[in-house]
Amino acid sequence: MEDLSCVIIIKMQRKFVFSVDEYYHVYNRGVDKRVVFVEDKDYFRFIRLLYICNSSEPVVMKELQSLSDKEFFNFKKGEELVYLGAYCLMPNHFHLLIKEKTENGIALFLKKVLTAYSMYFNKKYERRGLLFERPYQATHLDDDIYLNYIYAYIHLNPVKLIDHDWKEKGITSLRKTKDFLAGYRYSSYLDFIGIEREEAKILRKKVFPEYFSDKKEFDDFISEWLNFQGLSLESF
Repeated sequence: MEDLSCVIIIKMQRKFVFSVDEYYHVYNRGVDKRVVFVEDKDYFRFIRLLYICNSSEPVVMKELQSLSDKEFFNFKKGEELVYLGAYCLMPNHFHLLIKEKTENGIALFLKKVLTAYSMYFNKKYERRGLLFERPYQATHLDDDIYLNYIYAYIHLNPVKLIDHDWKEKGITSLRKTKDFLAGYRYSSYLDFIGIEREEAKILRKKVFPEYFSDKKEFDDFISEWLNFQGLSLESF
């Protein structure tokens, strides 16, 4: 394993332009760090938006919300705006690994997702105003080490829900932690460990580097990072 104990991603406003065929870690949180996913239905609404808003065609979510997962994730949409490689939703923020497919694809995709979800959330919880901070944050993953590492960083975010300071003190139990991750339905972790589900259609793994030849290799990769103390990559 590469020694990434001193890797730091500094949170700041973007000072670059998204470029086609480049990789990015995109993340954002609720205004004032507020919770943006209150219950299961909220998480799954956002996850569905990751699929349906990744399209050059306009979509009326109201017309699709009654569809089963199988029907929804097989819905024929327009050409994709971006390629998604991984994602994770947390109570007050989200992380996405994205490859820019078309010019302005990321900007348009995020605008569609965040607008649609904010409208849903504000109506449901009878609130007004911005739901997410502006601008959303992004890091250009222009180094293979960083790109490989981001798969661990994104998918291990939920660990702090059961072990808040695990990065500094280490996890209390590898088995318990991995069981928790395997039961956390709001990330693409399940799609990498071989769990078959309709949400897998959100991802386009083949357009990203093939770091993991099979689920065992991914599982070993995750285990290595769970046993590695001193992660200094900042998170929300």
